[in-house]
Parts: sequence; structure tokens; C-alpha cells
Amino acid sequence: MRLRWASASATTASLAVAVLLLFIGRLPLGRCQSFAVNPPPVFPIAQLNGIVDDLTHSFFPVIKDHFGFCVKDVEHDWDQTFNYTKDRDFLLTCADTTLDLSERLCSAAEVKFYFDSFIESDQNTKYMKPNKNCNSSSWVPGCEPGWASASPEMVDFKDTNYIPTRTLLSKPCCAGFYCPFGITCMIPCPLGAFCPLAKLNGTTDLCDPYNYQLPPGKSGHTCGGADIWADVDHSGDLFCPAGYFCPSTTVKNNCSSGHYCRRGSTYEKSCLKSSRCGTNSEHQNITVLGALLMVALILLLLIIYNFSDQILAYRERRQAKSREAAAAVAREAVQARERWKAAKNIAVRHAIGFHNQISRTFSRRKSNKLSEPHKVVDRSGESTSEIEELSILGSVTRSSEQDSDNVEGFRSSSGDKHPKKNAIKGKHMHTRTQIFKYAYGEIEKEKVLQQEKKDLTFSGVISMATKNEVRTRSVIEVTFKDLTLVLKRNKKQLLKSVTGKLIPGHVTAIMGPSGAGKTTFLTALAGKTAGCQMTGLVLINGKVEPIHSYKKIIGFVPQDDIVHGNLSVEENLWFSANCRLSADMPKADKVLIVERTIESLGLQVVRSSLVGTVEKRGVSGGQRKRVNVGLEMVMEPSLLILDEPTSGLDSSSSLLLMRALRREALEGVNVCMVVHQPSYTLFNMFDDLILLAKGGLIAYQGSVKKVEEYFSGLDIRVPDRVNPPDYFIDILEGIVKPSTSTGVKSNQLPLLWMLHNGYDVPLDMQNELNYIDASFRGGTGSTISDLDEESCATGVWGDLKGSLEEKQDKLEHNFSKPKDLANRRTPGKLMQYKFYLGRVSKQRLREATAQAVDYLILGLAGVCLGILGKANDSNLGIAGYTYAIIAVSLLGQIGALRSFSLEKLQYLRERKSGMSSLAYFLARDTIDHFNTVVKPVVFLAMFYFFSNPRSSFADNYIVFLALVYCVTGIGYTFAICFQPGSAQLWSALLPVVLTLIATQKKNSKALTNLCYPKWALEAFVIINAERYSGVWLITRCGVLLKFNYDINNWWLCLTVLFLYGFVFRCIAFICLVLLNKK
Repeated sequence: MRLRWASASATTASLAVAVLLLFIGRLPLGRCQSFAVNPPPVFPIAQLNGIVDDLTHSFFPVIKDHFGFCVKDVEHDWDQTFNYTKDRDFLLTCADTTLDLSERLCSAAEVKFYFDSFIESDQNTKYMKPNKNCNSSSWVPGCEPGWASASPEMVDFKDTNYIPTRTLLSKPCCAGFYCPFGITCMIPCPLGAFCPLAKLNGTTDLCDPYNYQLPPGKSGHTCGGADIWADVDHSGDLFCPAGYFCPSTTVKNNCSSGHYCRRGSTYEKSCLKSSRCGTNSEHQNITVLGALLMVALILLLLIIYNFSDQILAYRERRQAKSREAAAAVAREAVQARERWKAAKNIAVRHAIGFHNQISRTFSRRKSNKLSEPHKVVDRSGESTSEIEELSILGSVTRSSEQDSDNVEGFRSSSGDKHPKKNAIKGKHMHTRTQIFKYAYGEIEKEKVLQQEKKDLTFSGVISMATKNEVRTRSVIEVTFKDLTLVLKRNKKQLLKSVTGKLIPGHVTAIMGPSGAGKTTFLTALAGKTAGCQMTGLVLINGKVEPIHSYKKIIGFVPQDDIVHGNLSVEENLWFSANCRLSADMPKADKVLIVERTIESLGLQVVRSSLVGTVEKRGVSGGQRKRVNVGLEMVMEPSLLILDEPTSGLDSSSSLLLMRALRREALEGVNVCMVVHQPSYTLFNMFDDLILLAKGGLIAYQGSVKKVEEYFSGLDIRVPDRVNPPDYFIDILEGIVKPSTSTGVKSNQLPLLWMLHNGYDVPLDMQNELNYIDASFRGGTGSTISDLDEESCATGVWGDLKGSLEEKQDKLEHNFSKPKDLANRRTPGKLMQYKFYLGRVSKQRLREATAQAVDYLILGLAGVCLGILGKANDSNLGIAGYTYAIIAVSLLGQIGALRSFSLEKLQYLRERKSGMSSLAYFLARDTIDHFNTVVKPVVFLAMFYFFSNPRSSFADNYIVFLALVYCVTGIGYTFAICFQPGSAQLWSALLPVVLTLIATQKKNSKALTNLCYPKWALEAFVIINAERYSGVWLITRCGVLLKFNYDINNWWLCLTVLFLYGFVFRCIAFICLVLLNKK
């Protein structure tokens, strides 16, 4: 055998012994018979078969124990190799010509000696080491290849130690047997072999087809039988040729047309109808079938894509139609209401005029005595007429409302005595049209009320907003005192002694020069200060409570427009509303909130348009900014924090956005926003102003209407035709120097604000008091604890310590679960999973081009590898499958990167708002299972039908399915843990490196088992090895032994691959929760 078996020579020898015994067991001849002069008796076939079966079955347990790694079903495998019951002609022919056949068969000791010599001779199959019968002093003709001799002894075929003497009656081996060089016995050829008697080739003087030479100087020595059976590389001449089939070891038939015969075949296999097989075909040409399968798959995907797209488009058209109809009805109802009011006013004026005319006429004729009763009657008459007029007009109103499908409250009839009660109840019994009618009816009524009562106070507008129905929204008041923020890493001070209040129902502007800490201040209020040391107090409604307890009713609009570009405007808003509004809220109210938000932000025209990405143009920048704000508005927050929402917007868009925020404030929302250079009109729409100076100090905090008055008190007056906020910022920036008689400098403004309000002055600012005019000084209290600067703070140790503390803060923030004080029960994980599932499905449908490119590349890779990596029988196709594993792993991992690497910012925003990370992860993984199922089909449709392995398509698909599932989990981990460039590099290198480790014999078994390509390759080899039986048995066992594979481990390999995929998904999810990369 080959050198790769040297480490298991004893096992191989035992295998050979078992082979011999089973060989003998399949022969219809007697055994263990002595031979002297007379030939042994021949037993009847039936009696011999019974003896043989009893003998062979006794060895089955031994074979299973020693050779279980390459023999799965002992009886089946050995029947495929040595069951000659279908054609015994070669045995009967040999028995007729060789009466002492049983005495010429090799014993267990001789077979063991043969395989031991083969191993020790370093794969030399032509020569054996000297033995009892063939040595330098004894060399009978039976020692030559293809010849055998008889033994005069009683042969014990079970004895593995004693080699009997065989020197008598040397003659050529029978056809169907092989006689190795250097031993004097015969071994039957396995099924699938073609072992005819050799013939001398006059040209080469070799015995064809086995290519051994005759001994020189012996004219009477002729060519005998076959000389060796080993693996296909060393005994390929023994195998039945490709294009032929050998029903027995002495018969070779041409493979007929319409059939194909692989090498070592015992029968011919029918070709598929779609393939063409001529005479003596080795393979069936099934590339056409692969192309047809690919076309069918493409058509199926197109049908799925178009069908899903048509469903989405149909739903959108129906909703748009219902929405437009409802809006038209609502507008008609409002117009009818306005006409009724106008008619009412006209009628009242006419009635009053007519009454006054009659009163004047009767007053001239009546005496003063009777005038008082008449006045009373007149007043009562006036009241009666007004009541009658109102009742008549009220019936007109009810009639118009009934004609407009009862917009106001889903009233079922014009005589409804409790319209509000039934309106609320109607929200739970609705159709799409009724919901839109309700929503647009409310929106139109709100527009009318806003026009009528523009100058209402806060309490007045609250009553206006809740006129039709009592709506409750929690109120959040934020108070901060001596708020100081310092970076732990380098002790840099970001905020210092910031004191103030954010009032519900007010819109507060935070302004200041660049680097003043405006965004830092917002993040501190929102509780997102990981890596910073915060001192001072932040009170929520007058109580010291963590702001994270209210995250369900806090909206934070980041500076960047973090929205989903492959969703429409309406889909972005609806997803946020579904996941963040109360789970108990009726659908009608949710529709009202979303439609009101779209209406107030001016997004009606683009509501069905995709937001767009960098690569694909969508809505305009201003509209995208408004969508970014709308994501927080639809969840009805009590505290709305916005970071530069007007940056990049024109004046009209900024005004539109500000009006929408004003409406939120009128409902009691505490709105706080950072703005840059607002126009004078926009500036006057704010209620309060927080003006930050450089260093994170407050220069002013209070009403917008009093800011100019305060600075005038410092002798800082805004010049004519100059926007006040621009002028104040220029002063704080140092661009403009205040020209005051008091000599106030820009860096003294924060200190003056502290003195103006009586706040404590920090110690490091005490020396500035000496430079301030005494008229501005007040009582200076004790300072807050000063931050001592240490020399090590800026050193390496300080940076390392600060970095570790920052990581600790992030971990605590990610895993902390503060008490929920928001009083809002949002949808659970299961419902959020449903919403995420719908969103990701739409995103995948809109990424069909990218998916098609993935499938195209995968199919091309299958074609190339199928052509270059044709199935090689000598190694069971390992080479082709090795390349396939690398290709599928690489393409599968890179395809999986898009699932998470492109939406990190969107995920972080959603997670910080309280959405479930588990629902997000599971939804994306669930949708990716579609690719997990389809990608193996795409690859195999090309690879399988071009490489044409012996294993079935179904078995290959199952292994590739497990492989794609495994590498998809690895791709998730890379996408979450690394930046896109690094993740792609890891995805390209890891499959190659792990495959190299898995296929190197010198590597330790433990290291190899850690590599997933090892398990995938073993699974592929196993499904191929099961198809190699008969004459291929030694080749199969050799390959499995070389790579340390076990034919029984197929399910184990699949389990490990799926387990790898699950474990890496768990790792990816943990990293998703822990990591907070920007």
C-alpha cells in the first residue's frame, strides 16, 4: 500500500486478513483440505455456500471494530465487493481447470505478509521482502507475478502467523484472481475489476494489460493472471475501464448508447433524457440540465420578486386611494361647516336687525308702563329665535356630516346622542377608509382651530388640542444645576457649572460658537455621557431620577440624518410609530399621528418616495432632514431633543419645521434644540434661549424676549439691521468686541451671568472678579469642588485608565436596566420582531439588484470550479470540493456583511430609543435564511453539473446548506465587530487560511477540528466515498485514512457546521449589544 498508511500498518494488515477470509467465504468451494498427490474432493455448491456464510458472518464484528472508519455497512459493502452469486462462471471455470483451487488461495498470514511488505517497501508494489517460499535459496515459478503454487500442508486460513509451504505445481493464476509478485498464492479480484489472463506483447515483451515482465531464461514460463490489487493509483490496470462495465471479474462489455459507465462499474447506468450519451460513454453530459435548473431558478426568483413588488404596489395604491378620498371628504366637511357658520352669522345678524326694527316701531306706541314687560318678551323672543335658528342650522350640520360619512367620530346615524363615545368606540371597529376619514377630519379641524386661535396661551391651546377627545401625554421638566462634564481619558472639561431649566410646552434654543459644547450639553441631558465624569444635579420633574427611565417618551434627533434610505418616507415614519407608540393605542390614533406628522412637516408630496442613499438619489436634503425629525415626532415624546435640525435647510424649510415643533410644544412637549444662525423670524418663534460660551459655560439662559434687555444692561446693544443671535455669537466667538463703557469682555460674560443670578463662582474663575466693575459684582458663594489637575492625568497611565473607565461605562450603560417611569407600554419583542420582519423584507426586495449580482458571481464561480475541479476518482474529488468550500465561504461571508455593516448608525439610534436588539437581529437573520437556501442551489446548478461527481445533488445541497449557514454567522460577526474594509479583508482571508490548516496532515487534530472547512470537506468526501465500492474499497479506505476521516461522521459534520453557525450568531449578537462603534 501507500506510505500514507505506514502509521497504521497493523490495522491495514488486519483489514487484508479480513478481506481474504471474506474472499474465501464467497467462493463456492471447500477449504482447509489437505493436498498430497490426489486432488481434493469438490463439495456441492449449496453445501459450500452454507459453510462459507457461517464463516464470513463470524468476522463481521471484527471488521466493524477495526475498519469502521471506511466501512459503514459491513454486509452491504462486502456484498458490493465480493458477492459473486450473480455470475459464478469465472469460479466454475477456475475450479474445472484447477482442481486444487482451495489449496492455492492465500491464508491470513500470507495476506498480512503481502500488505506489510507493501507498506514497508515504501509503496513499491512490484517486490515483496523475502519469505519462506520466495527467497534467495528458494524461488519457484509461483513466486513470479501472475503465478501461484499449491501447498502439501493442511492450510489453516485463519492463522495470521504461520505461512504454509507452497512450492508444488506452480502454474498461472486463474482469470478473475490476482497473484502478487513474491508470494505463491491467489487472491480473488473484487467486483468492478477486470482480471483476464495476461497476454504477451511482442513489441514491449510485457504481459498486457498488467505490464509485468516474464522471468528471463525461462522459456516455458508464460503470462499469468493479474499481479496486484491496491488503490487506483497503483493498480489502475486492474479496474474495469471507463466506458465499459464488468458484470464479473472476467467479462468486459461495451457501454451501450443511452448509458454511461464510470471506471470500475459492474453495470451500466441510464442517462437522463436531457443528456446525450453515445457508445462507451464515461459520463453523462448534464451541463444542459444545470443550465435549465439555473433558468428555472432565475424565473422563480423573478416571479417572487415581481409578485411581491406587485403586492406592495397594490397595497400602496389602495392606501393612497383611500387616503385621498378621506382627505377630500374631510375638506368638504370643513367647507360645509364653514358655510354653515357663515350662514349662521348672517342669519343672526338679520334676526337682530329685524328685532331691533320691530322694537323701535312698538316702542313709539306703547306707554312707558308697558315697556318693561315688552322688553322682557323681546329678550325672550330673541333667545327663542336664536335657539330655533341654531337648532335648524344644527340639523343642517348633522345632515352634511351624515353625507360626508360622519367624519368627526364614525357616527353611524345623524341622531347619535353620544357622538364622542361612539367615536372612540368606533376606532376599534374600523375599515381603512374610516380610519383615514377620522384622521383627516381631525387634521382639518385642527387647522381651522389653529387659524382661529393663533395667539392662544399654552393652556388655551392645550384645551384646543384636546377639544374633541381627552389625550394624555406625560410632562417632563428638566432642571440642571452646576452641571460639569469632564472626559475621564484626558481630564478635558467639556461643560462647567451649567445651571438652568427646560420647561414643558416651551421651545428652547441652544446657541453658541463652535466648540462651546452645545451637542455635549444635549448628550448630557439625554444621559449619553459614557466615558465622562459628570458632577452636579439633573432633576426630572424635581426628582433625582435617571433620564434613562424615561427613554420611551424621550425623542433624540441626531445631527446626522440617520434614516433608512431604502424605505419610503411613510415607511420610515410608520416603523418608528409602530415600535415606539403605546401597544394599547388604537390603529386609528396611530394613523392620525403619522398623517399629522407628514402634514405638519410638509412631506405629503414625497410620502411614497424612497428617502435615498449616497449611491441612489432619493428625496431632497431638506426633506430628508424633516424625515429625521419626524421619526421622533411620531412617537409622541414628552421631551424632544434635536441637534441642529435646521442645518442645511433654507428659510422656508426651517420655518416649516419650526411650526411643526411649535405645535408639539403646544401639546406640552418640552422641545430643546441646537440651532446655528437662525433668521430673526425663526429666532422669535423660540420661547427660551440657552447661550453657551467657549469652555461649556452659560452666558445667558432665559426668555428670548428678555435676552436683548439683559445684554443692554451690560451695555451691549444690538446694532440696527443686525440679527441679535448672530451678533451675540460673534461676540462670544471673539469676532466682534463689545463696545461698552463698562469694559466688559467676551470671556467675562459667563461670569457676569453667574453674578447676575447669584450662582457660585468656581475657584479657577475667582481671579476674574478683580477685573469686573464693582457694579456687576454680587455675593459670591462658595464654589463647587474644583478639579485638581495632576501630572499623570495627561500621561499614558491616565489615558489608559480613562479608556478602561470609558469601556466600563459603556458596558454598564448597555446592560443596566433602570426602572421604567415612562408609563408607556410599548410593543414587546415578538411584535417588534414582526415589524422588523416586514421592514427587512421590503429592504431586501429593493436590493434585488445586489442580490442578483451575488447570485451571478456565485454561478460563475460554480462554472469555473466545476470545469477546473473535475471529480478525480483517485482522491474522491477532494481537490474540487476544497476550492468550492473556499469560494462559497468567501462569497457567503461577503454577502452576509451587508446585513449589519450598512446599518450600524440606524441600529444604534433605534437601540438607544428602547427598541429590541434581539428582534432586530432575529429579523435580519430570518430574512437572510432565504439566501441560505437559495445560494447552494445557484452554486450547485453550475458546479455539480460541470464537475459531475458521483454523489447525489441532494447530498451536496445539504452540505452546502450547512456551509452557507455557518459562514453567514461568521460574516455577521465580522460585519458587527469590524469596519467594512476590515470585515471584507477578514472574509477573504479566513476561508483560505482555515482551509489550508484543515488540509495539512502535519497540523494537530485539535487545531484541525477547530476549522470549519475540515468538517465541510469531510462531509463532501463521505457522501462521495459511499459511492465508491467494490474495486474502489481500498482507494476509499486509503483516502479516508489519509485525512483521518470517518465515513460514519456525516451527520456529525453537518451538526458541527450548523453549531458553528449558531455559535457565531450568538457571538455576533453579543457584540451587537456590547460594541458601540461609530
